[in-house]
Amino acid sequence: MHGKKSTPDILLIIITFSLLAIGLIMVYSASAVWAEYKFHDSFFFAKRQLLFAAVGIIAMFFIMNVDYWTWRTWAKVILIVCFVLLVLVLIPGIGMTRNGSRSWIGVGAFSIQPSEFMKLAMIAFLAKFLSEHQKKITSFKQGLLPALTLVFAAFGMIMLQPDLGTGTVMVGTCIAMIFVAGARIIHFAGLGLLGLAGFAALVLSAPYRIKRITSFLNPWEDPLGSGFQMIQSLYAIGPGGLFGLGLGQSRQKFFYLPEPQTDFIFAILAEELGFIGGSLVLLLFSLLLWRGVRIALGAPDLYGSFLAIGIISMIAIQVMINIGVVTGLMPVTGITLPFLSYGGSSLTLMLMAIGVLLNISRHSRY
Repeated sequence: MHGKKSTPDILLIIITFSLLAIGLIMVYSASAVWAEYKFHDSFFFAKRQLLFAAVGIIAMFFIMNVDYWTWRTWAKVILIVCFVLLVLVLIPGIGMTRNGSRSWIGVGAFSIQPSEFMKLAMIAFLAKFLSEHQKKITSFKQGLLPALTLVFAAFGMIMLQPDLGTGTVMVGTCIAMIFVAGARIIHFAGLGLLGLAGFAALVLSAPYRIKRITSFLNPWEDPLGSGFQMIQSLYAIGPGGLFGLGLGQSRQKFFYLPEPQTDFIFAILAEELGFIGGSLVLLLFSLLLWRGVRIALGAPDLYGSFLAIGIISMIAIQVMINIGVVTGLMPVTGITLPFLSYGGSSLTLMLMAIGVLLNISRHSRY
């Protein structure tokens, strides 16, 4: 156990609550029309998101007061539980299918997404592994291979759902942690080439995948199919201009952009609040990442540093992919925007992760 400072990183708390407040407002604005049509209650999604936020905030403040070494002690158990949940979600009758992916387990009127919690479990376990074997990480056989074997076992389980977006974020986060731990560039280069070869084989084995992957380059080739969401997203962002159409004045949420409160919420935000609103959100994320890196650098031990780097990498990768998809720079992947997109598992997990960061900040040397 560690000696604690009296206060956690207050600026990180302010940034998190600012993003959360913007998210709650935008979830209502983006979903009101669809919620009124489908559930006869324009606040349907907003109320649920507020409930998720309340649960997440309680979890965040609780975890903030739990010594982060607790996660090191229980990392293996938590990881095994998440693997079991990933198996359960694939069993018909237990797992729920949405948009072609069997990624949810129903719990009463709500559902949880085990792959979301696997991301945090993998970060906690990998931080433990890297802190105990950092000197071996330059060895492919003793350091890199065992770490990557575990990561890709979890990735394989997530791809059985299939959920490429969540799997990509988890793998990207783990690779960032391994890179920071001091793995050799030559090993990454070799694995990168192997990965590209495997990816090419997957694409060539089913030519329709080429169309899905490259549709973002020219979505107008299939405007009513694979390019539909991308086109509607760009139609939302374009008219926003500098100051936007005004809060609540989005046109694309009127059944043009499918489920705008989830993955494409940034498009509605840019339409209503313009370049200024979008830039403010990106500034808040940049400040959050800065505080996270500062906490990682000031952590009193390697485990704290790797844990903080893992959490901040996960958030950064999700933000980059989500904004990249919404602005047409990446193919559609189904990644939520942290703290803003509608979704209970995603929001709760992110607030729990911030709780861990806040606890590390209480032991920080800075």
